[in-house]
Amino acid sequence: MADDASAHPDVLNATAQGQLKSIIERVERLEQEKSEIAEQIKEVFAEAKGNGFDVKVIRKVIRIRKQDRAKRQEEEAILDLYLAAIGEI
Repeated sequence: MADDASAHPDVLNATAQGQLKSIIERVERLEQEKSEIAEQIKEVFAEAKGNGFDVKVIRKVIRIRKQDRAKRQEEEAILDLYLAAIGEI
């Protein structure tokens, strides 16, 4: 990649090159932060498991809490309808 840039120095002006470098560095920092946060989340789930909680269910609760309440209720009603239709409830 660097060879391509040196072979074509006129592709981006100095301002554009600076902006591009800044953007790339910011994304790299955010990716690092995301990795660190993912590790922290993993540790919290390990703590929950160590305290006897079901991590799979906790993940489900978190996923449900992210949903819009009305949309979730609509999906649950449809799920109940389908389960009733096949004799599961």
